[in-house]
Amino acid sequence: MRTSYSALDTFKTCPLKYKYQEIDKLKAPKRIEAIFGTLLHDALKFMFERSPLYPTVDEIIDHFAKAFGEKSESLIWTEPAKKETEEKAYYEEGVKLIKNFYAKNQPWNFNALELESRFSLELPDKKTAETHVLSGIIDRIDKNDDGYEIIDYKTGKKMPSEEKLADNLQLNVYHLALTHRWPSIAPEKIKISLYYLKHNEKISASPDQNKAEKTKKSLLTTIREIEERKKRGDFPPMPGPLCGWCGFRKICPMWSHEYKKPETPSDEEAAAAIREYFEIKAAEDASDKRLKELRDKILAYMDSQKLGRVFGGDGYITKTVQERVSFEIEKIKPILEKLGLWDEILEPDMKKLAQLIKTLPDAEQDAALAAKTVKSFVTLKASKK
Repeated sequence: MRTSYSALDTFKTCPLKYKYQEIDKLKAPKRIEAIFGTLLHDALKFMFERSPLYPTVDEIIDHFAKAFGEKSESLIWTEPAKKETEEKAYYEEGVKLIKNFYAKNQPWNFNALELESRFSLELPDKKTAETHVLSGIIDRIDKNDDGYEIIDYKTGKKMPSEEKLADNLQLNVYHLALTHRWPSIAPEKIKISLYYLKHNEKISASPDQNKAEKTKKSLLTTIREIEERKKRGDFPPMPGPLCGWCGFRKICPMWSHEYKKPETPSDEEAAAAIREYFEIKAAEDASDKRLKELRDKILAYMDSQKLGRVFGGDGYITKTVQERVSFEIEKIKPILEKLGLWDEILEPDMKKLAQLIKTLPDAEQDAALAAKTVKSFVTLKASKK
């Protein structure tokens, strides 16, 4: 398989989007949120290029403005009716980020070796006897006194902690690619960094060789899962916070009904059932809220009057005290293990167990997966827009 980090990341976010994008090769319309980051990356690449001099901040903004104008007409805007307002907001945000970045990172103070550097990394899988190829693009590679630095620009608001950065799969993939390209350079001499443009801050980490092996294992595990799902034709949708920025909403089974106009009696019947469902659910939620308010009032009255039971209407209400026992696991575990009772008392957390199995050596992972059973059940969960 020939793939990229971004494709694997798409699969982990939503298998169905991966299928639409990588297998079916469907083209989704570009939205401003997606293209905005691309335009900023292009402007910062231009900033660090010497031909023969580095560009001024005004030249960088002109470069950004020209590219922004060319892309603007073909984009899908969040609110088409407010295109001009939204366009102005994004443009001004881009100019602000460029100015802030330039003030803190004059290009002549850095030795940018490569910009938008392409890599291709072979991943042999001993388990399947296949060799996969992972490709990608690194925003920037700098040479400094301590070695080399991989820098990836981010336009998101959320900035992770530095301790979590060491486990960032994207940066560890880039680190793995460079250590393969330059095997004579010690892995600890290659630093990985994320630069958050909205914060105008950079956070860095230095992965070790153990991270490289863990990264390979994680990539191969994901690739194997994709290959298995291809055989079964099983790529389920995985709705989440990023759905609002997905270009496949109109054909996704999780969202397509929102765009469907009633065409048959069954459509109208379903629409009526959905409306009534939410009406009853709203009434139920209101009842639950009111019951809680009444419960608090009754309990306060019983406490003030030192009563264990109150009477009224068609019955009575009794107050009981229940105890929930808990133990300090680290103190209890050795006692139960000594008696051979630990496995009988505690049930494993299946989600944590599934994640743990992915990190096991291949032989142990196969043995653990052989004991895996999957049960499917259908639920309906109502959510307000």
